[in-house]
Amino acid sequence: MTSNENVKVCANGHTYVKKSDCPTCPVCEKERKPDTGFLSILSGPARRALENNGITTLEELAGFSEKEVLAFHGMGPSSIPKLRKALGEKGLGFKEER
Repeated sequence: MTSNENVKVCANGHTYVKKSDCPTCPVCEKERKPDTGFLSILSGPARRALENNGITTLEELAGFSEKEVLAFHGMGPSSIPKLRKALGEKGLGFKEER
């Protein structure tokens, strides 16, 4: 183990090592990742970015523009095509930019 790695224990008792100060337990994250739905196709940071902004359905997502979604902490540009496709499959789309 190098000096910049930290052994951490989450509230659920999982022990893990992280080099950063990020408090997210990888074991807990894996357990809470959905098996189906549009949130299941996203990375953990992108999924949390939507959830932290109250977006858990495609209908809620459709109320935001791509620019607004990209501004969420944790959301990266590689997630936008996935979200665009999921919205399109339900006949929805991102809110138009003004």
